[in-house]
Amino acid sequence: MQAVVMTDIGNIDVLKLQEVAEPEIVSPHQIKVRLAAAGVNPVDTKLRKKGLFYGAQPPAILGCDGAGEVVAVGEKVVRFQPGDQVWFCHGGLGREQGNYAQFTVMDENRAEFAPARISSTEAAAAPLALITAWEALYDRGGLRKDQTVLIHAGAGGVGHLAIQLAKLRGARVITTVSSQTKADFVQSLGADAVINYKSQDLGETIHELTEGKGVDMVFDTVGPEVFRQSLPLLAEYGTLITILDPGEGLLTGEARNKNLTIAFTLMLTPALKDLPDALAHQGEILRLCGEWMSEGKLKVEVSKTLPLAEAGKAHSIIEEGHTQGKLVLEI
Repeated sequence: MQAVVMTDIGNIDVLKLQEVAEPEIVSPHQIKVRLAAAGVNPVDTKLRKKGLFYGAQPPAILGCDGAGEVVAVGEKVVRFQPGDQVWFCHGGLGREQGNYAQFTVMDENRAEFAPARISSTEAAAAPLALITAWEALYDRGGLRKDQTVLIHAGAGGVGHLAIQLAKLRGARVITTVSSQTKADFVQSLGADAVINYKSQDLGETIHELTEGKGVDMVFDTVGPEVFRQSLPLLAEYGTLITILDPGEGLLTGEARNKNLTIAFTLMLTPALKDLPDALAHQGEILRLCGEWMSEGKLKVEVSKTLPLAEAGKAHSIIEEGHTQGKLVLEI
């Protein structure tokens, strides 16, 4: 089969389209999937630049998100049969094969039935970002109806899904963007207030929007500077959730005085630590979100598609930053 192989650690030139052995079922609980599309995520670019998990070394096939058709099943598989359409977040971290390829194999409990009435391209774009947003807002944050949440980078891959999940929970959503085009986009998703951080003062605007009370929750998808800017924006007993390392020298005095909760979300932990209950929960997240997507209550924005051979270009686009929605490799 054809696959994009990470041949070394380095720049995008280490991603090469090659002929590799097609994976085969070796366990009675496995399924084989013909991939139609693979989502591209920032973690893919970090692994390419900094190295793989599990102590693995190149060559490796990246890509955590995938969608496609089941073409073969092990003798003890009970959930799927050939012809079923599936989506999943599996592999691509250095141990199991990723999804920048024509075929992949996995245990049946790592896949879910793809949502009805959406394309394989859309399905492949969503799993990692959907699970991240759900775990951050619902599991770590315990977001409740009528709370006010500030979602940074609302037009991004995780952010645009987080806006929709927050609205489905009945929350008031404030979000940040960098352009009028992105402001229009997040408003179409249901954002109640939009702040252009390039032209508006974040602190002053939050003060006005909350009548000086601050927000109940902040979801940081950007990094250390935004993490620090967010602490003063929270109301007493508020919650700050980040998907990134907040950096060194974090001053927690204000957080302590306001009784803030600071939480971290890394959706890869269940896979990296082999936590079966947590992996099962992530499967349930995909099943529930899949129902909402089938009903038209939740949608994923695919801003650009590229052929498999242009995985390096997709990495470059992500590394440039400010991507709206998700990028997908069509296979």
